[in-house]
Amino acid sequence: MNHTYVLTLSCPDRLGLVHAVSGFLLEHDGNIEEAAQYNDPATGLFFMRVQFACERHDHATLAARLATFAEPHAMRWSLHDLARPMKTVILVSQQGHCLNDLLFRVRSSLLPIEVAAIISNHRDFYQLAASYDIPFHHLPVTAATKAQVEQRQLEIIESAGAELVVLARYMQILSNDLCGKLAGRAINIHHSFLPSFKGAKPYHQAHQRGVKLIGATAHYVTADLDEGPIIEQDVARVDHTHTVEDLTARGRDTESQVLARAVKWHSEHRVLLNGHKTVVFR
Repeated sequence: MNHTYVLTLSCPDRLGLVHAVSGFLLEHDGNIEEAAQYNDPATGLFFMRVQFACERHDHATLAARLATFAEPHAMRWSLHDLARPMKTVILVSQQGHCLNDLLFRVRSSLLPIEVAAIISNHRDFYQLAASYDIPFHHLPVTAATKAQVEQRQLEIIESAGAELVVLARYMQILSNDLCGKLAGRAINIHHSFLPSFKGAKPYHQAHQRGVKLIGATAHYVTADLDEGPIIEQDVARVDHTHTVEDLTARGRDTESQVLARAVKWHSEHRVLLNGHKTVVFR
């Protein structure tokens, strides 16, 4: 059977890396379908994403041989089988536009993910989850129960085998401990063009400053609030006639589109971490 894989890697830059990687794939009968690379002069690191087809070797064999190949190059690498959609858990509160958009895209085969569970601190979207046959977990959060709720959230995420957690307007701040456990696999949508207007009520902040552009930012979740590596951003033009409610309504479309693109690129293994930044092979 012909399998399609994605290999992502990063390592100290040196001559001949593209030749070495393509040579390894040729040696293992890999047919390259898509390839992209980036050399960061600021850090001296090399990044690469290669999509290839291979019928001779299975994932386990390729991974074992890649480990031997990567060691002398000091490579950090991952190998993914594209036939397997990425298991995903979505967290949401009372704003459902991003959740609804993601579910529709999954149903329409526009996102290569499998939503294994939806977790919410409110019951607003249990019927929406049921309409897609997705388990819905209602976990109310208070200051007194936050630790227990996060432990239950982590249990759901791990039992689902989730490789990705999406905070689709989940209006709770995750603890440092949970952020650490989800490092590199949790994406948040912030309704502002970061680094402007961090924290609560960014549309109110934008309105007070009379901005002419509002935006949305999809970023990886870290312990530093709204400071994680940015994956995607977009903006919408506004003017002095727009109220806070107008900004909020207009921003919802931008939020949904930005989050969907970030989830798509992550699930297609197009996003590589580069310190506090990302390399995105679109």
